[in-house]
Amino acid sequence: MAKTGKKYQEATKLVDRTKTYEVKEAVSLAKQTAKANFDETVEAAFRLGVDPKKADQQIRGAFVLPHGTGKTQRVLVFAKGEKAKEAEAAGADFVGEAEYIEKINQGWFDFDVIVATPDMMAEVGKLGRVLGPKGLMPNPKTGTVTFEVEKAVNDIKAGKVEYRVDKSANIHVPIGKISFEDEKLVENFVALTEQLVKVKPQASKGVYMKNVSIASTMGPGIKVDVTGFRK
Repeated sequence: MAKTGKKYQEATKLVDRTKTYEVKEAVSLAKQTAKANFDETVEAAFRLGVDPKKADQQIRGAFVLPHGTGKTQRVLVFAKGEKAKEAEAAGADFVGEAEYIEKINQGWFDFDVIVATPDMMAEVGKLGRVLGPKGLMPNPKTGTVTFEVEKAVNDIKAGKVEYRVDKSANIHVPIGKISFEDEKLVENFVALTEQLVKVKPQASKGVYMKNVSIASTMGPGIKVDVTGFRK
């Protein structure tokens, strides 16, 4: 059995594992259980009533949190001509073509998100074996393969998060930092939950949101009552 530190053990004593908390109470509790000496991320975890093995029950997309994530994303844009200028004007950290493909092939990863215009994907696609395992490959479903470069960069900088159901039907998404005001974390959580309800696959039957919890980076999971969202 893995050993846990004293701080974690103290934090778990604050959480009733048999209880499902209202979101405001859960957020407050997440702050109390954050014992690390850095600004921990608060993450929401959703256990959904879908079968990820079936194509019509896949869930993947992106969403701009009302109050962002508290993290500044470094954006690399693959574009040329006017679209490259548009990306630079929008505040992209890196903009280019072949030179950045070469840098990535040589092991450079000083960025968090890649945006690419559709006409660049033939070249960017060659990086699939490198970017795919790291979850960095641009994808139309998440709005990162687009000619609307300015909007894509602005959304990412504003706190856009990607969500994708894993093979166990779970989705994990950051909703902010412990330093956020409680109300901002609550609003981010509610907005994200509403978004996941909105993209519920028609083929999903029974209870959609089975279990939902939030936790700080180093803290224990806290179950959240989402009865009002269940459909």
